Amino acid sequence: METTEMVIDKIEEVSEESTSTSSLSKGDLSFQIEKEILLNGLKIVERATAQKGLQPVLANILIDAVDKNTINLYATDFDMSIITSIEAQVSSTGRITLPARKLIDIISRLNDGIINFELNNTIMSITSGKSKFEILGISATEFPQIEMLSDEDNEIEIDLKPFITGIKEAGFAAASYESNNNLLSGVVCDINKNVLEIASTDGNRLARARKIITNRDDKTIKLIVPAKVLQEFLKISYFIDEDTIRIYTKNNKIMIKSNNITMISSIMNGQYPQYNQLIPQSFPKEAKVNVQKIISALERVSTMVDEKKNSVKLSFTNNSLSLMADTPEAGNSEDEIDILYCGEDILIAFNYRYLLECFKNIEAENMIICMNTNLSATVIKPDNEEDFIYLIMPVQIR
Repeated sequence: METTEMVIDKIEEVSEESTSTSSLSKGDLSFQIEKEILLNGLKIVERATAQKGLQPVLANILIDAVDKNTINLYATDFDMSIITSIEAQVSSTGRITLPARKLIDIISRLNDGIINFELNNTIMSITSGKSKFEILGISATEFPQIEMLSDEDNEIEIDLKPFITGIKEAGFAAASYESNNNLLSGVVCDINKNVLEIASTDGNRLARARKIITNRDDKTIKLIVPAKVLQEFLKISYFIDEDTIRIYTKNNKIMIKSNNITMISSIMNGQYPQYNQLIPQSFPKEAKVNVQKIISALERVSTMVDEKKNSVKLSFTNNSLSLMADTPEAGNSEDEIDILYCGEDILIAFNYRYLLECFKNIEAENMIICMNTNLSATVIKPDNEEDFIYLIMPVQIR
């Protein structure tokens, strides 16, 4: 695998063949870059572009060559902004915005190696080997100004891994943005000394995860962050090499920052439901199920589910779980798996999608399903030491 030094050396060799890079010019933007480095950077920021926005420039990525070795990439849809810094060999500094999808489409199809970029007014020439493209861009002056946060008084540095795990486990249960209660489309991020709590609910289910973190200054903060923002951060976190991230808050905004990636978003204001008070403390019926077995059974049975209701019936009997679904116009399905259960028989129904999302987002071999009645809140939790709780309301059996 090539090191950064090897990539820079290769770029310099190609650059020396075409033009001297001993000093930067201030003409139109010109640079050379390794394909993989550029493609990764574009994929990171593309998530913040707005393909159907009122302003065409919001579908573009701003390319800004800041010095002889660095290019910054920017994208924003006004609700969320993403910035990343990548390494390149810059001959002439400058700025231009190019259409994100078209640019990624071109770069992904080029052969591996060095790609040359030359800007003439607003037309970017891209060459790699014998391949050549010209893309019409939009002037960087039309790109919105992105406000950076830098107030160190509102900075918290925490471990990256538990933050990512917490988002994956407990950030998926938020409501869609179009819900009646807009606040429920957010995710609670509560940092209290060395404990990180992440929770989300849409009114029918609740996911909550608690993680032990290293909080350098024992700071406390509680925010409601749009679920979309955290889900997008989860996807780009793959490109972060550090063990920690820094979180800044100021003027109803949040900035999540690593050495090479910055994400900025508005935070949500309002009174989030007191979700911890909703979690029952005792259950007369508990079943232990294997996660992979119940996922497979749910996926099989759901092929015959009524798409209007999405409900699957679960029948718990002595060490056995039967799963059933039916659609009046199409037929029915049934499956059975072995479990550990010795309580009273109970028939209970759930939205099968809610169950699958829970089982697929928690890393555990076995889960405990805790029940009272077939109409009261059910809690699902791992059988290991993981501090995770998923509360789900049953649907009425007709």
